[in-house]
Amino acid sequence: MTDTDRSIQSDSDSGDRSPETDPHRESPERHGSRWDRFDPRRVLRSLRGGRKRAPSSRGDRESGAPARVDQGRSRSDTDPITRRINTVVTNRPWTVVVVFVLLTGVFLGGALVGGGDQEAGTDQFTEDSEAQQAFDDMQENFGDNSRDTGGDSAQLFVEDDRNVLSKPSLLRMLEFQDRVENEDGLRVESTTSPASLTAQQIDPTAETPEEQYRVIDRASQREIDAAIAAADEQAGLPVSTDFTRKSASASVAQIAVTYDTAPMADTSDNAHLQFQTQEIANDIDGFDTDENVVIFADAIFDEEILQLLGDTAIVVFPAAIILIMFFLIVAYRDPIDLGLGVAALVMTLIWTFGFMGFARIPFSDSLITVFPLLLAVGIDFGIHIINRYREERATGASIEESMGITTNQLTAALLIVTITTVFSFAANMVSEMNREFGLVAAAGIVFTFLLFGVFLPAGKVGCDRLREGTRFPEFGTSPLGKEDSFLGDVLPIGVKIARVAPAVFLVAMLVVGGSAAVYGTGVDTEFDQEAFFPDEDRIEQYKSLPGPLAPGEYTFMQVLEHMEEDFEISLDGTVTIYVEDNDLRSDGALRELDRSLQDPPDAFQTDGRQADADSILSVIDSQRAADPEFARTVERYDSSGDGIPDRDVDVVYDDLFATDAGAESRLTTDRGATRIDIPIDVDAEQDEAVADGRQIASEMRMDATATGQLVIFEAVIDEMTDAAVQSLFAAFLLTTVFLIVSYWWLEGRAIYGVLNLVPVLLSVALLAGSMRFFDIPLTPINAPILSVSIGLGVDYTVHFMHRFVDEYEEGNDAHDALLVTVRGTGGALTGSMLTTVCGLGVLYFALIPLIMEFGMLLALGVFYAWLCSILVLPSTVVVWDRLENEHATTDHLPWA
Repeated sequence: MTDTDRSIQSDSDSGDRSPETDPHRESPERHGSRWDRFDPRRVLRSLRGGRKRAPSSRGDRESGAPARVDQGRSRSDTDPITRRINTVVTNRPWTVVVVFVLLTGVFLGGALVGGGDQEAGTDQFTEDSEAQQAFDDMQENFGDNSRDTGGDSAQLFVEDDRNVLSKPSLLRMLEFQDRVENEDGLRVESTTSPASLTAQQIDPTAETPEEQYRVIDRASQREIDAAIAAADEQAGLPVSTDFTRKSASASVAQIAVTYDTAPMADTSDNAHLQFQTQEIANDIDGFDTDENVVIFADAIFDEEILQLLGDTAIVVFPAAIILIMFFLIVAYRDPIDLGLGVAALVMTLIWTFGFMGFARIPFSDSLITVFPLLLAVGIDFGIHIINRYREERATGASIEESMGITTNQLTAALLIVTITTVFSFAANMVSEMNREFGLVAAAGIVFTFLLFGVFLPAGKVGCDRLREGTRFPEFGTSPLGKEDSFLGDVLPIGVKIARVAPAVFLVAMLVVGGSAAVYGTGVDTEFDQEAFFPDEDRIEQYKSLPGPLAPGEYTFMQVLEHMEEDFEISLDGTVTIYVEDNDLRSDGALRELDRSLQDPPDAFQTDGRQADADSILSVIDSQRAADPEFARTVERYDSSGDGIPDRDVDVVYDDLFATDAGAESRLTTDRGATRIDIPIDVDAEQDEAVADGRQIASEMRMDATATGQLVIFEAVIDEMTDAAVQSLFAAFLLTTVFLIVSYWWLEGRAIYGVLNLVPVLLSVALLAGSMRFFDIPLTPINAPILSVSIGLGVDYTVHFMHRFVDEYEEGNDAHDALLVTVRGTGGALTGSMLTTVCGLGVLYFALIPLIMEFGMLLALGVFYAWLCSILVLPSTVVVWDRLENEHATTDHLPWA
């Protein structure tokens, strides 16, 4: 029987029924009512040529007609999009395949030509923020080294448990300094170390490392010890906190290296110079980069963060591919179906990478998460199409008829899922921080729909036509979840609960969801440089992996240990107070700066009762100690004798700028702005330090602002939290409106869209609660997960609900329709869930904790979406069905 015959039969069936028993027929009471003119079913019938829908289950139950179970074959009133897809898929499948292959070649070209750029670490989230732009302006005003102005620096950490300030160790430092300063092509402008500072105390005329080496070599140990104490008192030696002047000993020393690099030099070029510096250090007797020497610089840090990204991909992606392939083999059980499914997945990734190339969007940490999401949706789409097609083939239908019925039922569902998922992804574009994520993810899900909604069915029709009539064997072609299978026995648990106590179960689950949502509001937030560092324990475990799978060395981990344990400073160790006020030229300006640093909050390091800060005051103090003439100037204009000029400070500034004290790094030449860098205590929390910095700025009588990396990171946290909430509400609002309108338009029943939302909201609430339970903070990487989880939840509920509606509107009792749905569509949902959770949950084994946590959240989000669809949605449907029958809702709102 053709679809047309079934449509005629459906029309005749409904035509035999009396108005009293057919709810879709106009009754005298409803004729001409104000609701009747807006009934979408009348609109649909007029748009579709007057064809009537098959009678609903309500009419059947009222008239006593037997339930008909023909799995949707009588529903020929398909929408125009589905009809066009059916025509091209069944009539010209190979043309479709060729077109999609050619388009894949175009996108591959875009990926190769336009792609290749990468971003990693915190810069990808801060570079466009207002706080970062203000910080960049301040750095430019004070002449700091940057890519724009040229210049770069590095620190070499030298460790010696016995004494890094011993004479042999000092000589090794100077030998290293001499070699790097005279190495052709290394572009070293200057170097500073405890050895050079000590030598200058013994002989101030020794200016080059070679001269300083001779000074230290000829000096006695007593002279060296006295010079070390004097150098520390005058300038402060760059040594670890275990340093004692009495014994002139310490365990770790720093050597500062300054490079004369070109403006706008590439990070990789600067890193190359610094790695060359490390190689020279490794050639010095007593220096070993595997033992006691490590170099650190911003360029090396950036390169190693990118290396970490690559190491994560090398370890995680093969494992994910293996697991995904395993579960796809189990789900498809046929080499041709498997090949088509994998080809569609690969093409989805190529199209998305190509889009990024054409749009000039660099690959970054945050975009890593897009591709698992696309794979999750693509796997779900593919399994549903193949499984539904197999259901029809199992009844004896032809290839064309089976695929026609499959696309009739699934295209609308796939389109609803696609649009709602686009909403959930694109909702992240409300925040500039997640704009690229939202754009790429939204484009990727559209590509997923096209490839799995058009290419895969066409390829399946073409391949099955070739296979039909040949001896090519058929493998596992039975649908998942059939009645006599293991899944067929397990999946109906939710339907059985819905038959016994649906209201009690639904209320209990809503209470659980509400409690989880309230509990999840206490989730922590995190954003700093260390959030992008690798997990040390996992790196040690992965070092045993063979060849290219083994991770590289990460020097910044050793540096972090030195900074925190030996120097008691954090990686982002300061808060900057930026003062921009013309009153800096007033007589009381310097005294006001000094007052602001007295008795600082607990988060800052102190020198006695004063913050241990770098400011224009510290420059004045240092120059006064080194230059007797300038000391007399300070004394002349200091009325109180405390070393702080309080009269004619412009004269003091003039004399200070005339020296080489470096005042321009603390005060602009027009005396209109100054900066104060206050080191924070190594144990201080980021939010505490930022709050204390803002307190100091607010209490100053001049116009002052707290800034610096920590303040920028805290601003990102605030923006991230706001963006997560805004995108969640935007995604929910757009999804709600679209589902209601879609089901009102397609089925004439807006209530079906509302029913979809119950398990979706429950799965989002469970995910939020799980974040806090598993101590997973909200970060820029996983911030979109809450809004994205709406898309993931809708992906599962729409497939379930759309199949249920098809069965229910064809005349099945609600329980019977649910049973058919949970065994048919539920089997595909289960296969999709297992593939996604096990295949993409492997991200939990990534080296970067942020990606580990995202992998766990992705797996939990998919699992909760499946669980709520299978267990909770049946009870939701049954409760609605009972309420509708009891209160006759359709007598009041025909489309409710």
